[in-house]
Amino acid sequence: MQHGWEGVVLRALRGKDFVLTVRGSERVGEQYQRVRVEDGGLLAACPPHPAMWVRLWFEHDGRPHQRAYTLVDPDPAGGTFDLEFALHDGPAAHWSLAARPGATIDATVQGTRAESAPPGTRVAHLVGDTASLPAVNSLLDAHPAAPVRVWLEAGHPSDRDLPVRARDRHEVVWVDRAGPPGEALRAAVLAAWTPPGALDPERDWFWVACEAATTRALVRHLRRDLGVGKARVSGVGYWSAT
Repeated sequence: MQHGWEGVVLRALRGKDFVLTVRGSERVGEQYQRVRVEDGGLLAACPPHPAMWVRLWFEHDGRPHQRAYTLVDPDPAGGTFDLEFALHDGPAAHWSLAARPGATIDATVQGTRAESAPPGTRVAHLVGDTASLPAVNSLLDAHPAAPVRVWLEAGHPSDRDLPVRARDRHEVVWVDRAGPPGEALRAAVLAAWTPPGALDPERDWFWVACEAATTRALVRHLRRDLGVGKARVSGVGYWSAT
């Protein structure tokens, strides 16, 4: 597939292109499809890190269309990883449901960066939803013995059944969506951060990855109102409600 002007820009930014080959797929809960792929040399060229993502290319209305997906359970030795797709009306979901062993898809690595709590972090705070749950799980895997507080927005009742890789020192709070996406999640997180001692601006680490407007609001609150330094806040808008 030709990648159009976006592909030209990504190549100029030193993006690396790969072809992934489907090995198999399975349903995860009611709303998600997991696809296992052979990496086409991707993991050897770009060693995996927590919350690593790639750009996948789909055809939509005769034009190239790219979306970012987090690597799930990357296995450099075996050259495989999984990808998880939300099942809604769109080219990515349609591709995931139709994918059969041997099918291929183009992928580009550009823009991803390692996410990890700095050494000496008191508590890591992770805020996400089902779109960022694969990244949340990779961060929990990367910090198995560290204190971590997680807030996740559930857009459907079945979302609460999705696997969260929490260990003994990981606290997970699901927040049901009520009203516009992110509104209830934002209120719950702000309430949790309000009591004295709930967070330490100098020793805690914050990773926020949910609906774009909600992400911006929470990051702004951390930086402007709570005085958290830039190095201790990571914010990524995973999708936009508008």
